[in-house]
Amino acid sequence: MDELVKKAMLKWPNVPDCYGWLGLDARGRWFMRDEAAQRAGDFASGLLHAKGSELQHDKLIDFINRNYVVNNDGFCYFQNGPQRVFVELQATPWIWRLNPDYTIHSHTGIHVFFESAFTDEEGRLYLSTNLGLGLVHSQDVFLAVDAIEAKKWIVTDTNTNSLMKQFKYVQSPDRMQKSQL
Repeated sequence: MDELVKKAMLKWPNVPDCYGWLGLDARGRWFMRDEAAQRAGDFASGLLHAKGSELQHDKLIDFINRNYVVNNDGFCYFQNGPQRVFVELQATPWIWRLNPDYTIHSHTGIHVFFESAFTDEEGRLYLSTNLGLGLVHSQDVFLAVDAIEAKKWIVTDTNTNSLMKQFKYVQSPDRMQKSQL
């Protein structure tokens, strides 16, 4: 986390949290969700109008990536100075990119270590790593197949709900927060 962000958190400790305004899609792209996008539906649905506007500004994306956190309760957020901006997930907290040597890094650029692999009811491939659970980026599935065929990775069949419970992550902090009101 950026030092400037840590200092802002100390200076303004009681800034209210933000829900529903930022989304991470299944390809590791960030989306700003205005009120119209939020009214259009859940981010996880993948509906184009519900996603919002894809962020394009490289420095803003880098800032979000550096200050992106998954807490112990499974909530993902971006620490924007003193404010926590909770993230709506289309899939998982992490999106994995693979290299030809089967090394793995997150959508935020963090290198991680493989622990286990899973496929869900729709055939999507997930990897558990030292950082947590993530979905393999669709462009890298062919590399993952090579790792599986080479017996580097053994895959376990499961389903999405089991993964969310086992790896304890929340796709929609906004929906959860609203249900508690």
